[in-house]
Amino acid sequence: MLSLHVFCRAVCRQIGISRGSLCQAAAAVFTPDLTRLHSPSHNISTSCIVNAHIDQGVFYAKGLKPTRSNEPGRGTSIFSAGSSKRRDAMTKNKEPPLTKQDNRKHLSLPTEPIGSNGWRKLKEESTFKGIYEDRVSEQMIKMGTDLNIAKSFLSFVAEENGDISYPLLVKYMLLCVQQNQIDELCDVYDIMKMKFRSFDSGASSVIIRGLAKTDRWRESLEILETMKKAGPVSARNYADCITAAIENHEGALAWALYDEMIEKNLLVPQTTIQSLFDAPQDLQDDDYRKRLISILSYFRQNQIYPGEVLMKSIKSWFESIPSESWRGKLTEVTNSGHCQACKQQIESINLTPEEYSVLKKAVITSIIQGEDTFRKTTPNELQAFLEFVNSRPPYDLVVDGLNVAYNSKTYLCSKALLYVVSSLAKRVKRILVLGRKHMLVHSKKWKKQDIERLQRYADCFFLDNISLDDPFLLYACINSGSHCCFMTRDLLRDHKACLPDTETQRLFFKWQRAHQLVIDSYSPGSPRLQPVLSYDTILQSTDTSYHIPYDRTDVARTSFEVPKTWLCLKKEE
Repeated sequence: MLSLHVFCRAVCRQIGISRGSLCQAAAAVFTPDLTRLHSPSHNISTSCIVNAHIDQGVFYAKGLKPTRSNEPGRGTSIFSAGSSKRRDAMTKNKEPPLTKQDNRKHLSLPTEPIGSNGWRKLKEESTFKGIYEDRVSEQMIKMGTDLNIAKSFLSFVAEENGDISYPLLVKYMLLCVQQNQIDELCDVYDIMKMKFRSFDSGASSVIIRGLAKTDRWRESLEILETMKKAGPVSARNYADCITAAIENHEGALAWALYDEMIEKNLLVPQTTIQSLFDAPQDLQDDDYRKRLISILSYFRQNQIYPGEVLMKSIKSWFESIPSESWRGKLTEVTNSGHCQACKQQIESINLTPEEYSVLKKAVITSIIQGEDTFRKTTPNELQAFLEFVNSRPPYDLVVDGLNVAYNSKTYLCSKALLYVVSSLAKRVKRILVLGRKHMLVHSKKWKKQDIERLQRYADCFFLDNISLDDPFLLYACINSGSHCCFMTRDLLRDHKACLPDTETQRLFFKWQRAHQLVIDSYSPGSPRLQPVLSYDTILQSTDTSYHIPYDRTDVARTSFEVPKTWLCLKKEE
């Protein structure tokens, strides 16, 4: 429940009345009616699987067609890997992206080692005399400057200042690591140990990364332990030590460090996981193999997709298991949810009744009743909307009117929205269109006769012009039941981020992919929809198979997209 003082403060900003009278109004009007968010008339049956998948025969029938997959750049879901990049590439007359202007003048570096006089002359010619050493070392790291040039620069600094500073030595060590000059790093590290009593986390990370590649790798473990006493340790530090342990045939130590990472909720880098799968065969006993299988469970639980390089290591590992005949194929999954390689049905995207219940409660609590509710609306408007929705039968579809209307580049806003909703109404019984009050004012974009016709096909609720409609859309949809879908191109990432934990965020994304309809192209009477998949893009297994979605190296996938490519692993008899 929203605290009273937050409620009062927010509404004072909206309508400018006194706090005393507002608190009385809040207690008398707003609080009791929030109990209707859980109206009995909208209870969801849990006798079977909820979140029923969109009926292709309903939404993709007369007047509302799916996009054909052979249309260039079309026929893919807004959630498919690479869709965002393709949309950007297809956008015409797109303004060039704004780039951050770097007002700093260019700093020139020599192309070969030079003496102190040469460096002194470059310094005198530069505009960075007070920070010259810092700028040069940063530029060297950025450009991967030859180590001999860097050494000549350190000699100049030592001659100028009588010493080389700690930050400059750390940057030099990083340059050594970048160029895999590990012997040089070890020499510098030994000098620094005599000169400095301790190291900060940045220097320690560089040293661990370098020592882990040498026969002095156990020293990196000692540094790791020292860092743990001082504070949090990064996943990269653990990863370097795990890889070193595997390369030195210390499997038990590698898994102990891995378990520490999981316990601390650190994301294990894929290069580290690859080193575990690529470990020498003499390490891979039955217990080791069980631990590798547990990594696949970790992928599933956290919805992690291996990259193409790691996927190939996983494939090779399965195919090399002694006394088992695994064969892997790279494939895709049909829109109906069948693996093209083995024809097996992929796991449904449907939520279980328990999952739906958890999601519904989280959406209402975090998005509708959240502390920032009245930054999006006013108490009176929210109250009116709740009464409007709860007094009507559940909806089959909720439409973000402005979003749908403004995505047409061909038709007037009111005409585009009318075309879409009238097409939907041919196959969908109960439709709610969310709009804004300015849509009711006759204008060039919004024709009064179109809005009047729209109201014959659907219920309409018009919000204040400054209100945000996404929370209303989500409430109307999820409170109507598992059959209800919603139409918008908005990806709802801000609202997903409001949910309390990663599990409910995962459930939201799963529900969203199964229920969000997106218009792909407009034409009167026959708008086309992007396909909505019936299966979940998540690692899954049986006793004789694994299906692992993976990221292709050449496809840029954003955080709100899922891969289209899969590794199919089958155990042959």
